[in-house]
Amino acid sequence: MDIVYIRELEIETIIGIYDWEREQKQIVSLDLEMAWDIKPAAASEDITKTLDYKAVAKNLIEFISAAQFLLVETLAEEVARRVINDFSVSKVKLRVGKPGAVTGSKDVGVIIERARA
Repeated sequence: MDIVYIRELEIETIIGIYDWEREQKQIVSLDLEMAWDIKPAAASEDITKTLDYKAVAKNLIEFISAAQFLLVETLAEEVARRVINDFSVSKVKLRVGKPGAVTGSKDVGVIIERARA
């Protein structure tokens, strides 16, 4: 299977367990690797036969911007579920990071892989 990817998609949202995190938006950063057979789109040059990464990004920006998760883990699970269900992706590898969450670290977060049941 081929991979369609999005790197370092940055979205402002409310995320965290501390009181100050519940009052102030923070940046989360996403990397997605989505399993997709690109051969039909490549052969026909028909955009409707590919995974529209712009549509995926727009969907996630709208969803995450409006959400208010406590944990990065919950955000990751919901994003993976959304990508698989809304875009018929068979498998997704996802990194969700919170830049600046730990002093001295550029980024912390989780990496998960999920597949359609």
